[in-house]
Amino acid sequence: MGNKKVKFIDLFAGMGGMKLGFENAFKKQGFDTECVMTSEIKPYAVKTLKHNFKGEHFVGDIFKVKNEDIPDFDFLLGGFPCQPFSASGKRFGFQDTRGTLFFEIERILAAKQPYGFILENVEGLLKHDLANKKDKIGRTLKTILFKLTELGYKVSYKLLDSIDFALPQSRKRVFIVGTKDQAVDLINFPIQRATVKEILESGLKTRDTKFTKKLLQHYSIEELYGKSIKDKRGGKNNIHSWDIGIKGKVSLQQKNLLNQLFKERRKKKWAIENGIDWMDGMSLTLSQISTFFPKKNLEQLLDDLVEKGYLKMEHPKKLVKEVMKNGGIKKYRTYDEQLPKGYNIVTGKLSFEINKILDPNDIAPTLVATDVSRIAVVDGNGLRSLSIREGLRLFGYPEWYKIPVKEKEAFDLLGNTVAVPVMEAVANRTAEIYANQPHFTLSAMPV
Repeated sequence: MGNKKVKFIDLFAGMGGMKLGFENAFKKQGFDTECVMTSEIKPYAVKTLKHNFKGEHFVGDIFKVKNEDIPDFDFLLGGFPCQPFSASGKRFGFQDTRGTLFFEIERILAAKQPYGFILENVEGLLKHDLANKKDKIGRTLKTILFKLTELGYKVSYKLLDSIDFALPQSRKRVFIVGTKDQAVDLINFPIQRATVKEILESGLKTRDTKFTKKLLQHYSIEELYGKSIKDKRGGKNNIHSWDIGIKGKVSLQQKNLLNQLFKERRKKKWAIENGIDWMDGMSLTLSQISTFFPKKNLEQLLDDLVEKGYLKMEHPKKLVKEVMKNGGIKKYRTYDEQLPKGYNIVTGKLSFEINKILDPNDIAPTLVATDVSRIAVVDGNGLRSLSIREGLRLFGYPEWYKIPVKEKEAFDLLGNTVAVPVMEAVANRTAEIYANQPHFTLSAMPV
């Protein structure tokens, strides 16, 4: 018997995390692997892929690739873009044009009829476009599962968290897997845990900025473990900008005022009073604030905080619902200039150079492209950014893997990539089914 070979294509490839996990798993099952086509459109992602994977067949936009130009293959891998299904996106699902990217997968599966596929998407896919609140899954995922089953595949899906696969990051992703023979079992994976300190480098250059100096003036290194820095939320593990006086000195009375205001602005009673749909964080007028902070010098305290930049004056925002040409409903907020201006918190978590300091004895939160560059770690007696190598380790990439692009682009790639060990575990279950099918008795024989 010669070595068995499995061919696959990698769509929406990103950094190639699905490919790495797939190849690791199938090689352990005794297969040679060959990626016969890779599709990706981001230039810096393509540059990264070509640096790490030599001699492969790269194509660009999958919309432009005809079925007859796709080599025969055994498995399709696809971490198809999450925007239509993510809670942070527009949530139009298949009404959003980007939602049709799934149908490119459907088109290729229908035309090429490979043995199987592994797809990956964000947690929000599970309940996107719910028909009823009590439903287990939404209409978007039901449509995907129906289409895949209709093509003749035995399909299974599961929400998996990278924290259970020896990675110190909680990253929940939906995996959808199908084969021609049987559904892949996606439950009861062995749980393995890790902490941030296992992926950290040491002795790298730390930050020496006004912001880090303020933090270290008010807190010891150990007190900063696991702390978040944001003004629109609170909790025992959060630091507000006014706690360290980053925008100017704040009195104890003003701190108490700000701490009450950031909580009060979230209460639904203010939306009812203003006659607008509730939103999480509304501007409040002087008279409204005086009901929970009745001080004679209240206006003076507030105006001083506006001048320093901790607060801003703005109209409340009303909810607008707009019917689109495709029948979807577009929702957005706009200032209601008919209502009086009030005071509101200025800065969210993306307003500071650091918004999270990792605890080396704990795990990292889900890394996303928008704020991964604002995550910091402790190195010696200072603070620094998460390094690219540490980012790669948080996703289980091998030490030989390199990202030869600008730091901002590298963090964007990391914020959108797949956790390699999770993909490997899923692919291993798939490989076990594939290896036990009778089609190898002849195809694996040496010529």
